[in-house]
Order: sequence, then structure tokens, then C-alpha cells
Amino acid sequence: MNWFSEYSLFLAETATVVIAILAVLIFILSQRRKSATVAGRLSVKDISQEYEQVKDDMLMSSMDELEAKLFMKDLKKQKKLEKKQAKLAAKQKKKQVKKQEKSDEHSTPVNTTKLAESHTDQQVKPKLFVLSFNGSMDAHEVEELRQEITAVLAVIKPEDKVVVKLESPGGVVHGYGLAASQLLRFRQRDIPFTAVVDKVAASGGYMMACTASKIVAAPFAIVGSIGVVAQIPNFNRLLKKHDVDIELQTAGAYKRTLTMFGENTEEGRQKFKQELEETHLLFKDFVKEYRPNVDIEQVATGEHWFATQAKDKGLVDEISTSDDFILSHLKTHKIIAVSYQRRQKLSEKISKNVVKSVEKLFFRQGNGL
Repeated sequence: MNWFSEYSLFLAETATVVIAILAVLIFILSQRRKSATVAGRLSVKDISQEYEQVKDDMLMSSMDELEAKLFMKDLKKQKKLEKKQAKLAAKQKKKQVKKQEKSDEHSTPVNTTKLAESHTDQQVKPKLFVLSFNGSMDAHEVEELRQEITAVLAVIKPEDKVVVKLESPGGVVHGYGLAASQLLRFRQRDIPFTAVVDKVAASGGYMMACTASKIVAAPFAIVGSIGVVAQIPNFNRLLKKHDVDIELQTAGAYKRTLTMFGENTEEGRQKFKQELEETHLLFKDFVKEYRPNVDIEQVATGEHWFATQAKDKGLVDEISTSDDFILSHLKTHKIIAVSYQRRQKLSEKISKNVVKSVEKLFFRQGNGL
């Protein structure tokens, strides 16, 4: 009997361990499946407190011990009062909604949501939504920008503002054309927004910036480069030297103008140049439409300028950094940072890092658009 009871106990312990392991494995697999279905994650963060904390720390650093204690005491009182006012506002809103619902039981229905929103608006600061775009050559970051703009448009109110922190030396035409079109969604809804450039918004980056109602740039930020460039290596002579033939078949006279391996013709070169000129003309017309005060023929030479120089040419409206611009709204607005993180595969992360490294190594002013 002792042997049987010990064996039964062993089986029970083993079964318990196996069940526990299986439960853990099932949980992990379910979480992986769940995360695999999520394309990305939207992050909305109130960064007003971060700026306020920096300001308070700087003020306290210049005070002696007694002044610092009094300052902290007053600060606590102020925060306590703000919380009390917020609670009172919430209670008043709730009472007003209930009162309206009772009075409207036998009358025409009223949209209580709008009523609540209008009451809340009287108590809460307007918002300054902060978006960031750090563009690469192919402008694949446009997907994240699209999600962020969609989220802001879903909740923005007439008194709110939008600022987009831009950084890009430019890149492929279609990529930056789409990125600029995404920003134009604000204009299409009559929502003014500000583009702030701390480092560089050239070529396609500037095309994005000029869609803004106002362009603010740091003194040494690079802007402009309103031009188009294309560069294609040709290995035809090398291949001929080693008796390698390249055969290219096309349907359509200009299906392929310049190639990397075939022998390029003067006709193909002229057609390719014509296409560049047409793209440049579209770029110029785009800038002229949204920056009508700019002398487009003077600035559309492919040159770039520092922001202090660009301001004289009308390419920039104000000289300031993004931090100073945000700080100037701290008293009047609630600062909300909006960012969308797309779920990436390991291969995408590796390729993204490689591309960024190559871009830094071979950075050229005004690449592509």
C-alpha cells in the first residue's frame, strides 16, 4: 500500500508540473498571436508636466533653502487648488447633464454629449498636439505619420493647435509626395499647424514643411534645396570588356530611358532629363501654391540655406527651436505628444538600422526630392 500511495503521489506531482508547463506555453502562444494581430500602438502623452517640472527645478536651483521650502509649499497649494477646481467642474458638468436630461424628457431630444463638451471646454486649457517626423530616403515613416494625423483629426477642437517637428534631407518623390499630402489633411479641414525644423528640412523635407501655415526653424537649420536629382551608375563598358552581353526588351519607346547595364543612348538621356524637369516644375508649383510670397525662380535652384538666410527669402517665418516654441505655449495650452509605433519584424529593424547607417555615411544635400 505504501508503494501504491507513493506512486500515486508521484503521478499527481508529475501531472501538476506538466499541466503548469502547458498552461504557460498556451498563455505565451496566445499572447504572441494577439500581438501579431496588432499592427502598431498609438501613444498619447501629456508632456506639460515634464516642461513644468524642468521650469520648477530651474527656479528652485536659484533659491536658498528657506525660499525653496516656501516655493514648494505654494506649489503644493496651487496643485491642490487645481485638483479641487477640476473636481468641481466635473460635478457641475454631471449636474448640468442630468438636469438637461430631465427637462428634455417630454421635449425635443438634445445632444448631451455636445452639451458636456461645451461645458468642459470652459474649464480646460486648449491643447497643443505635438507630432514628429524624422524622414529617411524612402519616407517609409509616412505610415506612422498617417496614423498620428488620423488620431488628432478625430479629437481636435477649433481652439486647439498642432505642431509638427520635421527632420529630413529629402528622398524619393512618391514617398515625400505622400507625406506632404498627409499634412495637407490639416489644411483641408481648415486646421492651421506649425512646422518646426531643428536640424534639416530640405528638398522633400521642405516640401512637407511648406504645407504648414507657419514654418519655424532653428538659426542653423538647413532648409530649401528645391530641386530634383537622380544618379544611375552604368556598367556597360565593364561588361563589354569581359564579353558579357546584356539584352533588354521593352514595349513602349520610353519604357526604359537609362539603364545600369545596357548601353545608354542620347535620346534616352534627353527623355530622362525631361522627366526630371517635369518633376522639378511640379515641385516649384507646389511650393508656390503654399508659399505665395516666395520668389520661386530665385529659390528653386537646388540650393539650400541656413534658416536665418532662408527667412529673408520667405522660406521661413520665424527663428526659434522646437523647445522654445513649445515653452511659449505652456501657460495657455496643454501639451500633448502623439506618436504611433508600428510593430516591426526583426528583419525590418535590422534593415532600417543598416539604411540609416548608409544614409549618414553618404549624406548628400538635397537628395531626390
